[in-house]
Amino acid sequence: MSSNSKPLLTYTVLVVIVMVSLGILLAQLTRSYFINIFEDRVEVESQYFVTYLERFTDEGDVDSEELMTFSEQLNTGMVFVTDDGERLIDTVEAVPLVSEEEKEWVLRQVASGSASNREGKLVNSIFYYPIEINYDSSDGTLVLLSPVQSLTNITKNIWLLIGVTLLLGLIAIFLIGFNVFSKYIKPIRSAAHVANELAEGNYKARTYEGHYGEAGQLSQSINILARNLQDMTSTKGMQENQLEAVINNMGNGLVLIDEKGYILLVNKAFLKTFGGDSSEYVSYLYHDAIPYTAIHETVQNIYMFEETISETFVLPVNIKRKHLEVTGAPIFSENRKWKGVVLVFHDISELKQLEQMRKDFVANVSHELKTPITSIRGFSETLLDGAMKDEAMLEQFLQIILKESGRLQSLIQDLLELSKLEQEDFHLNIEKVDVQRLLHDLLPIVEQHAEQKGVILNTDIEGDTFIEGDSSRMKQVFMNLLTNAINYTSKENGEVNVTFKEDKEHVVVSVQDNGVGIPEEEISRIFERFYRVDKARSRNSGGTGLGLAIVKHIVEAHHGNIDVESQIDVGTTFYVKIPKRFTQT
Repeated sequence: MSSNSKPLLTYTVLVVIVMVSLGILLAQLTRSYFINIFEDRVEVESQYFVTYLERFTDEGDVDSEELMTFSEQLNTGMVFVTDDGERLIDTVEAVPLVSEEEKEWVLRQVASGSASNREGKLVNSIFYYPIEINYDSSDGTLVLLSPVQSLTNITKNIWLLIGVTLLLGLIAIFLIGFNVFSKYIKPIRSAAHVANELAEGNYKARTYEGHYGEAGQLSQSINILARNLQDMTSTKGMQENQLEAVINNMGNGLVLIDEKGYILLVNKAFLKTFGGDSSEYVSYLYHDAIPYTAIHETVQNIYMFEETISETFVLPVNIKRKHLEVTGAPIFSENRKWKGVVLVFHDISELKQLEQMRKDFVANVSHELKTPITSIRGFSETLLDGAMKDEAMLEQFLQIILKESGRLQSLIQDLLELSKLEQEDFHLNIEKVDVQRLLHDLLPIVEQHAEQKGVILNTDIEGDTFIEGDSSRMKQVFMNLLTNAINYTSKENGEVNVTFKEDKEHVVVSVQDNGVGIPEEEISRIFERFYRVDKARSRNSGGTGLGLAIVKHIVEAHHGNIDVESQIDVGTTFYVKIPKRFTQT
C-alpha cells in the first residue's frame, strides 16, 4: 500500500467505526424507547381488553366475530389460555402480520413460565404482553400479540440515515483529505524528499512551487536552499579544478606536508623532477619518502623557526646533476594554529649553466684577446728596442703583428655578429632563395683553399629548389661548415662531400668529411662559444671558436635545426634542415 493513502484510509476507517457505533447506539436507544412506549400502550390496551371481556362475560354472550373485529381494529390479537392449557379465546387470525409459528412460540414461552406477568416482550417484530385474569370463572393468562412493523421501519430508516450520512461523510473526508493532501501533505513530502536528496549530495533536486501558504513558502525555501547549495558546490568544484590545474601545471615542484610530517600533496612537476608516482609520497612521512638531507634540514628549520627558508642542493639524475632551490614556508590557520609546511622546488640548473657560461665566456674572451694583444705588444716593444734596424727581422715581426691583428679583428667581428644574432630585435631579410645556386656560388671560394690542403671537394646539388630565407645568412652558414670541413681534413686522400636532399616541406644540406672526427662526449658542446675540441689545432687554423655558435643561431632563426654525426678518425657529417616556408613568430 502506498504511503500516500495511509492517512486517508486511517481517517476513513475511523469515521466508519464511529458512524457504525453511533448507528448501533441509536438503534438500541430507539428500540428501548419504542418498547417502553409500546409497553405502556399495550398495558393500557390490556386493561381495555380485560374490561371488554368482563363486559362480555357479564352479559353472558360472547360473539367471536365481534372479538375478531375488535382485534382487527386494534391490530392486536389476543389468546386466553386457562391454567389447564385450554384456549378459550384466539383472535390472532384477525392480525395477518402475526404468523401461526410466532403465536405458538409465544404461547410456549408463556406456558413455560419464562414470561413474567405485567412485562412485555419484543420478539422479532411481535410484541406480546401476558396478563393473568379470570374469565368465565376460569383462571388463566390473556396474551396480547401486536405486530411492531413500525419499529423495523424506524430501524431501517435509522440505518439508511446513518448509511447516507456515512457516505456523505466519506465523500467529505475524501474531498477534505484530498485537499489537505494536495495543499499540505504532498508539498511537505516532496520537500522532505528533496531535503533527503540534498543530504545525499544531489543538489540538482527541486520541488514543485505551485503551492500556497506555508507549504508554498516551504517549497520555495527548499528550492532556494538547493540552488544555493548547487551554486556553492559548483563554485567550489570550479575552484578545486582551477587550483588543481594551477598546481599540476605550474613549472615548479610543490609538496604539502601536514603538522605531523605526513605528505598530503605532490604535483606533476615534483614527480617529473624526483620520479615515481604520487602513491609513493602521499600519506608517508616526508623524511621516509624524500631521501635528501637538504630537504629534511629545510623542513626541520621551518618547524623550528616558523619562517620562510630557502636552500639550494644538487639532485643527481642518472649521469647529470640538477641544481634545485627549495623554498619552504609554514602554514598557519586564522587563529595562528600550526597546519603544516609547503615546499616549492625551483629548477635553477639553467641559471647555473648560464652563470657558468657567462664566467666561461668572460674567461674565454679575456684569454682570446690576451693572446693576440700580448703578441702585438711584445713584437712592437722588440722593434722599438732596435730590432727594426734589421730589415729581415722587421719584416718578420710586422707579418706576425699583421696576422695577430687580423685574428683580433676576426674575433671582435664574430663577437659582434653573435651579439647581433642573440638580440631580440634581430630579424632576417626573407626572400626567395635558390639553394643549389647558393651552394654553387660558394664552391669557387672554398675550392682554392681545398686545393691548398689537398682535399677533394665532391658535390651532389643538382636542381633548382627555392625556399624562403636570408641568402646572406645562409651563405654564412654553409661557408663556415665547408671551411671547418676542409680545415679538419688534413690526411691524405681527404674528401669533403656536399649533398642536397629535399622532401615536401624541408630541404636538407649535409657537409661530410673524412677528417679527424669529434669524440662522442664532445659533440654536445661543439656549439658552445669558444669551445674547441683541439684547441691548439683550432687556433692554428685561424678559428675564433665562435663559428658553430653563429651557425646554430642562424639555422634556428630560420626555424630549422642542425645535427651532427661523428666518429674519431672516420669523419664528421653536419646536417642542416631548413623549412621551405618561413613562418613569422
